[in-house]
Amino acid sequence: MRLFSTAHLLLFIYVVSALIFWGVSLERKSQTIYELEYEHLKYTIDSTTQADAYNARLQEIKDKRSTRSKQYLGEGSTFLLVIIIGAAVVYSSFRRSINLSRQQNNFMMAVTHELKSPIAAVKLNLQTMARHNLDEETRKLLIDRCVTESNRLNDLCNNMLLASQMEGRQYKPARERFNISGLVADSVSGYAHSYPGRFVMRETNEYSITGDKTLVQMAINNLLENAVKYTPSDKPVVVSVTERNGYAVLEVADNGPGIPDTEKHKVFNKFYRIGNEETRKAKGTGLGLYLTSKIVRQHGGKIAVRDNEPHGAIFEIWFPLQS
Repeated sequence: MRLFSTAHLLLFIYVVSALIFWGVSLERKSQTIYELEYEHLKYTIDSTTQADAYNARLQEIKDKRSTRSKQYLGEGSTFLLVIIIGAAVVYSSFRRSINLSRQQNNFMMAVTHELKSPIAAVKLNLQTMARHNLDEETRKLLIDRCVTESNRLNDLCNNMLLASQMEGRQYKPARERFNISGLVADSVSGYAHSYPGRFVMRETNEYSITGDKTLVQMAINNLLENAVKYTPSDKPVVVSVTERNGYAVLEVADNGPGIPDTEKHKVFNKFYRIGNEETRKAKGTGLGLYLTSKIVRQHGGKIAVRDNEPHGAIFEIWFPLQS
């Protein structure tokens, strides 16, 4: 990237320098033409006896010189503008390509880790149950852990499949009326079973929206998964559903490290994750928030993130209420 930027800059400087050189050369030739025409004028028309004709011809020569200068300046400026626009487009395209390649590489590393971790956990739990004569309570605990890891795998596969279908416009969303408050409560209950003591669901009224229930539940699950991922084990994730200006508003508040203001508008981009994949500790693929954003907007809603005091982040998704 740095080598390309240096070569790109040097080439741009060379082209601009060449353009300026040719502009100066043309201007000098124009001056030479003016001087020759002026000398020729002095020998062909007497400025004393034919003053009017001399002055008219002299003005014509000056006008031609001025026209040539404007032509050179106009053509040179247009060519320079085209070069600048072309250089900006090429540089921007290359930069996007590099960023996308880096994000895809991070995504592949993240997916590999996300697939291997639950598979390894399930394998270890099954091997433990096979090799040891465990009591019923321990077996139930290991089975629950296997189910939790299997659900993680299922969510990952669903996110990847849905991302592919939505990018290719192959997914046809359903339209039905359902209770989003109950859907949120069910999702929180499921996560609370996998992560005991980690979720707090505030009491809420029942709110109905219209849309694809499966997609909306996936958006809710992505927010819950994201929150529990970044929240310390001794801190709660607080979930609430309220009504504001004709919208059902789901809030998921975590107590994690928070999101810098410069990153808040980027976290919904495809594959985007804060930090470097090789040194990042938190799990994830960079698809969850991207899909959640697309799902919310597909339902005519909006999504936002703001700071949670004293630390952490609050994700909000707004769905239009069914009247």
